Amino acid sequence: MDTRRLDLNLLVTLEALLIEQNVTRAAARLHLSQPAVSAQLSRLRDVFNDPLLIPAQRGMTPTVKALELLVPLRQALDQVRATVTTHLNFEPATASLTVSIACTDYVQAVLIKHLVVAMRREAPGVRIALRVLDVPQLELQMTRGEVDLAVINMNGVPPALHSQHLYDESYVLIGRRGHPSLRAGLTVDEFAQLEHVVVSLRGGGFSTSVDHALVAHGLRRNVVHSASSFLPVPELVAQSDCVALVPSRLVDGRSEQLLCVAPPLPVEGFAIGLFWHERSDGHAGFKWVREFITRVADSRASDYGNPRTLTTLKPVQTS
Repeated sequence: MDTRRLDLNLLVTLEALLIEQNVTRAAARLHLSQPAVSAQLSRLRDVFNDPLLIPAQRGMTPTVKALELLVPLRQALDQVRATVTTHLNFEPATASLTVSIACTDYVQAVLIKHLVVAMRREAPGVRIALRVLDVPQLELQMTRGEVDLAVINMNGVPPALHSQHLYDESYVLIGRRGHPSLRAGLTVDEFAQLEHVVVSLRGGGFSTSVDHALVAHGLRRNVVHSASSFLPVPELVAQSDCVALVPSRLVDGRSEQLLCVAPPLPVEGFAIGLFWHERSDGHAGFKWVREFITRVADSRASDYGNPRTLTTLKPVQTS
């Protein structure tokens, strides 16, 4: 069979004919004239090399081949209709959709975990697949459909991608409750003398822009440990006399373990944004997910008293 001679309209007509088993009723179902449906039936017979429907005492009866076609035909057309409907009209309570999101472990900890819980309530058929963030490859991954969305620092992302600002983040200085030296109102000199844990996202670095700022004061920070992620840092300082500068949202709910104070010198914060490719911009399902992520981010930001905006400082640079 030469499938190049088939089109979607012919298959829809075949479905109607097999259901109605009558050309007149099939034409009415399709809002077409009877001659038009008869012409399409003739084309279908030619394509399948089978009569498909033969005259019967009442209307027409399907051939064996036609009956074999009916179930897979309806399944295929139902899938097409579901795909088109999802694209145009997304119903979160009943829709099925898998969304691939690239983000850092920090974003997973402070935002994605809340997103998943809320998503289960409002859109149980939407599945979230987290991907390891690779910023240099992000645009290519999105072009290929490997990543649908990215929730990341808004600096350094390809400008070709669509974006939506989610919130601004600031840094706080943390240490264990009962720490012998950590208190509000530290001087810069006292700050430098504490035992510090720094985070080097590239791994292995012992200095950040904070250390460059301290040089201007003629000071050098006492850095005793370098971590490659922010996630283990709160637990580490809670069990030692170390201190660390961490994003404020990371210590949410840890007030019994940790003391949080403002650093004694300006520390540049960062903005978190939502990014996506043009290929998914018009898809109703992905549009709903993007709006839902924004709602969850706003809800979390409101816990800090100012939705979306916590600081106007720029991102801290780590090595």
